[in-house]
Amino acid sequence: MSEVADTANPAALGEMARGYFRGKLLVAAVRLGIADALGDVERGLDEIALATKANPDALYRLMRALASISVVAEVAPARFRLTPFGQPLRKDLPDSVWASILFWADLLADSWTYLADCVQAGNRDGAAMARERDGTKSRWSVEPDAKAIFHHAFAESTAASMAPFVSAYDFSTCQVVADLGGGGGGLLTAILTANPQVQGILVDRNEAVTAAANKFASLGLADRCQFQAADLFESVPRGPDLYVLQSVLHGCDDNNARRILNNCRAVTKPEGKLLIIEVVLPTTVASTDQALEKLLMADINMLAVTGGRERSEAEWKSLLLSAEYQVTRIVAVRGATASIIEAVPCE
Repeated sequence: MSEVADTANPAALGEMARGYFRGKLLVAAVRLGIADALGDVERGLDEIALATKANPDALYRLMRALASISVVAEVAPARFRLTPFGQPLRKDLPDSVWASILFWADLLADSWTYLADCVQAGNRDGAAMARERDGTKSRWSVEPDAKAIFHHAFAESTAASMAPFVSAYDFSTCQVVADLGGGGGGLLTAILTANPQVQGILVDRNEAVTAAANKFASLGLADRCQFQAADLFESVPRGPDLYVLQSVLHGCDDNNARRILNNCRAVTKPEGKLLIIEVVLPTTVASTDQALEKLLMADINMLAVTGGRERSEAEWKSLLLSAEYQVTRIVAVRGATASIIEAVPCE
């Protein structure tokens, strides 16, 4: 265990409490467009202030703070350049993280302000009730570009990024695989590419499957895949011998997750299977662990923001059993935080 956990350390606790400082610095930098204003050249403070429509004195204070965390470098008094570390804040780069900064440190951060209310209520309604009490609105609801920021922050998965999951599980015995809530079809394209004999069905919102159809056509896979618009809370298509739910159920509380699972169970063949690709939390937290901390923070984020949850092996088994599925195995995926949970209909 770490020194922080083993000994009384008020200073370390205070440092944790101030952990949001850096995130808010980055939010301000992105909102002002500082990285875009700097680009690949050095610029003086007045030039940056003009480009960002900022007060020069206040901007200088911000720029010095950004220099202290290596986002920019002050190469001469009141003259700055963007560092390699700060480059991904630019919107014009393919690996830009500007949307992720706004999504996590701005749009979702205020839901965490009401975390205690969520814990008391047992769900995210606690935040909604607290906002109503305070007469405030969420950052998400007032951000005009919220939807665009979300889509930029969570770019559609690619077949390459899904390859570890396809390597970890044998899809070769399947005839038809349905990817439920599959978005742009990154996972399904990986499955179909690696298994030429398999047919696919991509199920999601109408706009998602319409866009995905073009991608599948460009990859030469359109003739092996059907595209169905559906609300998983209402229905699931009948016919496939394997259903896949990737990163869908963790966004739901148990009741809503069970609604989706019940719809799956109603159409799953007796010999059919269901795969859930999600995080599987450990049973206990016996020591400090940075990798585990990220997963548990994701669980708290679900509590505060979506009302969903990350689940342990026992919780997954209980949830699936309540929908008349039994877990047959859990497959760890090399290099991934999520695992593959295989389930079959209860006899």
